[in-house]
Amino acid sequence: MSKPLKQIHLAAHFPGVNNTTVWSDPRAGSHIEFDSFVHFARTAERAKFDFLFLAEGLRLREQGGRIYDLDVVGRPDTFTVLAALAAVTDRLGLTGTINSTFNEPYEVARQFASLDHLSDGRSAWNVVTSWDAFTGENFRRGGFLPQDERYSRAKEFLATAHELFDSWQGDEIVADQATGTFLRDARAGAFVHHGKHFDIHGRFNVPRSPQGRPVIFQAGDSDEGREFAAAEADAIFSRYGTLEAGQEFYTDVKSRLATYGRRPEQLLILPAATFALADTDAEAEELAREVRRQQVSGATALKHLEFVWNRDLSGYDPEGPLPDVDPDVDTDHIARGRAQVRMYRDPLATAREWRELAEANNWSIRDLVIHTGNRQNFVGSPSTIAKTINEYVQADASDGFILVPHITPTGLDEFADKVVPLLQEQGVFRTDYEGTTLRDHLGLAHPDETREHRAAS
Repeated sequence: MSKPLKQIHLAAHFPGVNNTTVWSDPRAGSHIEFDSFVHFARTAERAKFDFLFLAEGLRLREQGGRIYDLDVVGRPDTFTVLAALAAVTDRLGLTGTINSTFNEPYEVARQFASLDHLSDGRSAWNVVTSWDAFTGENFRRGGFLPQDERYSRAKEFLATAHELFDSWQGDEIVADQATGTFLRDARAGAFVHHGKHFDIHGRFNVPRSPQGRPVIFQAGDSDEGREFAAAEADAIFSRYGTLEAGQEFYTDVKSRLATYGRRPEQLLILPAATFALADTDAEAEELAREVRRQQVSGATALKHLEFVWNRDLSGYDPEGPLPDVDPDVDTDHIARGRAQVRMYRDPLATAREWRELAEANNWSIRDLVIHTGNRQNFVGSPSTIAKTINEYVQADASDGFILVPHITPTGLDEFADKVVPLLQEQGVFRTDYEGTTLRDHLGLAHPDETREHRAAS
């Protein structure tokens, strides 16, 4: 008997601060004007996507002491945008990244519970930690936590938020027989938490929301991050773009669930994916090459090279050879607030590898950055992309994808019009929403049902 086809989950990421958006394209719109978010969200909902995702940056990036101005330098607050989008969409899930290092559980729980009410059960929280002291300077505590402490705080932060969400369990209205009036149950909203990171007690002032709790996402790829996701998350983002790497990640993370009394379907694995879509595969390949060159201008190429060299390279010709001088590994890094800095653990080894690549291929600085940077995950005609996406999901390399177009807000339109109908014809993607909440879309049980299952296990 053949294995039944998995249903594909699709979501849309409205990029934040980045240099992957092709700003030079006349179709590129504002990342501040609300109309941009509305168009993007309505396109995703028209295509019956599970959710829209917004990342969040807590400080403007800097390089060489100046704001890194080759990309968007700011965007409205995530909660504000998602709450506004709740009013102009009906079914689309609303997912936001909110930091557990510099916020407080009561505040975040109240905001997500409110969003869940306002959206009739469509909220989701991407729980992240902050890794750099530079961002911490914006906050009262300042500094940053080492990795083990960050995850320790994140786990307790989430556990505390769950206590707040769950503090409105059961019947909250009781009748006072003596007076004939109805009163709130004295237990409603009451909470007490004593822990290493938080010591709070009081009353949570937002009643139980439609989903009970927001859907929980997690984005860490470290062993601690994978374990955190296996224990607590409903979905985890993945950065693995090839079939084999995706399958390895999928198998590893899913295998951790049993330790926590969870089943494989209780954690979805959703890689981010870019795409180049055209009428034919050949045209799509040409578009992909063009987009990569547009994404990496000469100035951008030099900035990226500075991540490794940790030197001011503004005097170099981006169309010329790589620097002969080695990276500076003895001074503070010139880039601040950029996750790419962490990607190059051994700058000297990376520089040697890149010089060898450039020499072997006769690449300039710009050529090197184009070829070693991120490539589109899916390139081809609508039928080719639909086929490839389905192959990845059926082969357990993912449960679906979070699509990141290279143009916003209209970059999702063609995918919605040309690829989604093909997936629907194959019977692997919904033709309409079957439920009203994000948990419905993702096939996730209500938290109360999940808790009962864990108790029985």
